[in-house]
Amino acid sequence: MSRTFAYCRVSTADQTAENQVQELKAAGFAVEPKRVVTETISGSTVAAQRPQFAKLLERMEEGDILAVTKLDRLGRNAIDVQFTVKVLAERGVKVVCLALGGTDLNSPAGKMTMGVLTAVAEFERDLIIERTQAGLQRAKSEGKKLGRPVATGTAEKVRALKDGKRSQSEVAKLADLSLTTVKRYWNA
Repeated sequence: MSRTFAYCRVSTADQTAENQVQELKAAGFAVEPKRVVTETISGSTVAAQRPQFAKLLERMEEGDILAVTKLDRLGRNAIDVQFTVKVLAERGVKVVCLALGGTDLNSPAGKMTMGVLTAVAEFERDLIIERTQAGLQRAKSEGKKLGRPVATGTAEKVRALKDGKRSQSEVAKLADLSLTTVKRYWNA
C-alpha cells in the first residue's frame, strides 16, 4: 500500500509552510500530518544536506509518493533537483509536483518538463546574481561605502569594561555586543 508524503520548504523563519500544506490538500492529496515534512532552509542548500529532507528519505519506501507544490521546493539547482528525483525513482518513489499539473517527475514527460523548468529557474537565479554583482561594482566605482556602518563608541565600550578581571564573554554580555566584535576591539 502506497503512502503519500509531502515536503514543504520555506527559506526563512518568518515564512510558513502552511500554504503549501493547504495547496496539497486542495489538490486532493490526503497526507497524514505525521507524513508532512516541513523545513526552514535555503533552496540553494543541497537536498541531501537538509536535515528534515534526509530524514524523509530514510522513511520513504518503494511505492510511496512524494508530493511538492513547486519544483523549487526540492531545490534551486537543476543538477541537485534532477539527482534527487533520480535517487527517489531508483527507490521506486513517485515524485509529484502540483505546479506541473500533478505530473510524475519520473515519467518521460515529467523528466522533460522538469529539465526545462529547472534550467530556466537556474538561469533566472544566475541573472539575479549577475545583476547584483553589477550593481555592487557600480556602487563601488561611484565611491559608495558598502556594508554595515561601523558602530560608534564600540572600541571605547570594550576598553571601559575590560578591567583585567572580566573575560571577553562577560564584556560581550555587559556591552550587548557579539563575542566576535569584542575580540576585534580587545587589544585595539
